[in-house]
Amino acid sequence: MIIVDSFNLDLSIPTHCIPTRYLDMAGDLNSVIDLMFLRSSSTELNNHSIHPDWKLSSDYASLTVSIPIAEENIGSSRFSIAKNSKEKASFIKDVSYAIKNIDTTDLSDIHLLEDVTNTLASKIKNTWRVNSKQVNITKHSKSWWNEECSLVLSNYKTTRSLENWKIFKSKVKTTKQSFFNNKIQEITNKKQGPWKLMNWVNKCKLPAIKAIKYNDQQCLNINNLWNALHSTFNTALRYQVDVKILDEIAEKPTFSWPLFSREEFRIAIANCNNTSAPGPDKLSWSHLKIILNDDKCLDIIIHIANTCIELGYWPLHFKRSTTVIIPKPNKKSYDSPKSFRPIVLLNTVDKLIEKVIGERLQFSTAANDFIHLSQLSGLKFKSTIDMSIVLMHII
Repeated sequence: MIIVDSFNLDLSIPTHCIPTRYLDMAGDLNSVIDLMFLRSSSTELNNHSIHPDWKLSSDYASLTVSIPIAEENIGSSRFSIAKNSKEKASFIKDVSYAIKNIDTTDLSDIHLLEDVTNTLASKIKNTWRVNSKQVNITKHSKSWWNEECSLVLSNYKTTRSLENWKIFKSKVKTTKQSFFNNKIQEITNKKQGPWKLMNWVNKCKLPAIKAIKYNDQQCLNINNLWNALHSTFNTALRYQVDVKILDEIAEKPTFSWPLFSREEFRIAIANCNNTSAPGPDKLSWSHLKIILNDDKCLDIIIHIANTCIELGYWPLHFKRSTTVIIPKPNKKSYDSPKSFRPIVLLNTVDKLIEKVIGERLQFSTAANDFIHLSQLSGLKFKSTIDMSIVLMHII
C-alpha cells in the first residue's frame, strides 16, 4: 500500500462484484485475486469491469477500464497569399504604389524618420490584409493543393457523379505533376543541386513534446510557459558589458561614410533566399525583389537607410520581430526550455539594410586590419581550410 500511495492511486471497485479467477477442479472455490488500482479522487476513472466470458481457456477473467476520450478539434488557420496567384501580383503592385507615394523629402530628425517608417509599415500591413486569404491548416493540407483542386472537388461533392470524380482525379494528378516539376526545376537552378530533394535535408518531423518544466514546475498555461522561455533565452540581460575593453584598441583614422548606392542593394538582395520566412510585415524576399526592381521604390528605401546612418537612429519598425521557438534535434527529452532555441524573424526591409551595412563594415574592417587573424567565423572567403591553417601555424 505504500507503493500505491506513493503513486497517488486508489483501489478500484468493480462494476459487478464477481470472482476474477475460475478453477476447473471440483470442490475448489472461485476467488478474487486480481486487483486494479486507478488514479486517486478521479470521477471518470473510478471503477473497472470484469468479463468472465472472455477468459476462454484461461483461469483468469479479463479486467477492463473505460477511458473517456473527448473528441477535440484543434483549429489552425493563417492568412497567406498563394505563390504565383493574382493576389500575389496585386499585393506587390499595391506595395510598390504605396512606397512610391511615401513622402521622404524631409527626414531631418528622428521623429520624421519614425513617421515615415510607420507609414511604410502601415501601408504594407493594410495591403497584406486586403490581398491575403484565410487558410485552414489540417493534417490533410498539401503544399501542391490549389483553388482549382478545391473547385473540382466541390463540383464532385455536389453532383456525386462518376464523371466529376474522374475530372477531380485528373486535376489532382496534373496539379501534382506541375508542382513537383516546378520544384525540381527550382532546386536544379540553385546552389543546393539535387541534394535538396533528399529526405535528410527536408523538414524534420517534430518530436513528441512533454509538458515543459521550469523550476520543477510544469508550464501548463501560456503565462508560465512565457516566463520559462523568457528567463532561459534572455539570461544575458542581467549581465553588464564592460566597454572599457574597447580602450585597448589602438585608434585608427576616421573616414567618411559614403551614401548607399543602388548596386549595393541589388547585389545584397540577389543573394537572399526566397524561401526564407518573413517577419511581422509578411513581406518576403520574393516580393521585395520584384518591388525594388523599380528604381523609384529602391531610391526611397536607400534614402531611409542613408537617413538612419546620418541620424544614428534605428526606427522601431526595423526592431519589431516575430520569435519562433523550435526544438533542438536529437534531444533525449523535450521537457526543458534548454531543449529549444528561438529564431527571430525581422521585417525584410530592415534585414536588407542590415545586409548592406554588414557588407560595408566587413570590407572596411578587413581593409584597415581591424580583424584578428584568428577571426574567421562570419567572414567572406574563409573556410574550414583557413581554420586548419590558423590552428597549425598560429595557435
